[in-house]
Amino acid sequence: MRILSCMTVLAIAISASACGPSRDDAAAMAACKSRSSAVIGGPFRLTSHTGAPTTEANFKGRKALVFFGYTYCPDICPVVLFNAGKAMEDVPEDKRPVTIFISVDPARDTPETLAQYIKSNGFPADIVGLTGTLDELKAVNAAFKTPGFGRGEDSDSAGGYLVSHSSLLYLMNADWTMETFFYDTAPPAEIARCINLLS
Repeated sequence: MRILSCMTVLAIAISASACGPSRDDAAAMAACKSRSSAVIGGPFRLTSHTGAPTTEANFKGRKALVFFGYTYCPDICPVVLFNAGKAMEDVPEDKRPVTIFISVDPARDTPETLAQYIKSNGFPADIVGLTGTLDELKAVNAAFKTPGFGRGEDSDSAGGYLVSHSSLLYLMNADWTMETFFYDTAPPAEIARCINLLS
């Protein structure tokens, strides 16, 4: 009787252990999906860091992480892009989204400047830099329902001035619809988990 009781307890413990991660995954999946939106994202026409005309059609068929920033950004931009790169280490290669960095500083972020910036150590390996005219960048910001962007206060940094912009990291699905987003404080593990669960 004592042996049976112990075996029963062991079986329950194993069962609970097996169900634990599943419940955790379900909760995490629900949290990721709760941040989806069919109205965020849309058509755009920009120029890549290679100088090539680029639209959203270039990325359809593959998931994409989209972030708005600028190369002279002193803090948030490099941190978010580094965390995205770190997250890719925990995502199977065939599930990794392309990372798209859209400049909000057309005066300084030429294709050549972007090409140098995206080589920064720790950024996603296949990151694409995009820039454009002021009107083109306003249009893509409007498509993503960002608060907009604009020149802020002057600073003592090498760039001379700051630019206000959205700090969200968007995950777009293969049809260019937003599946979820991450705050700039999201750790790599959270980013990777959502990507894996939604794949």
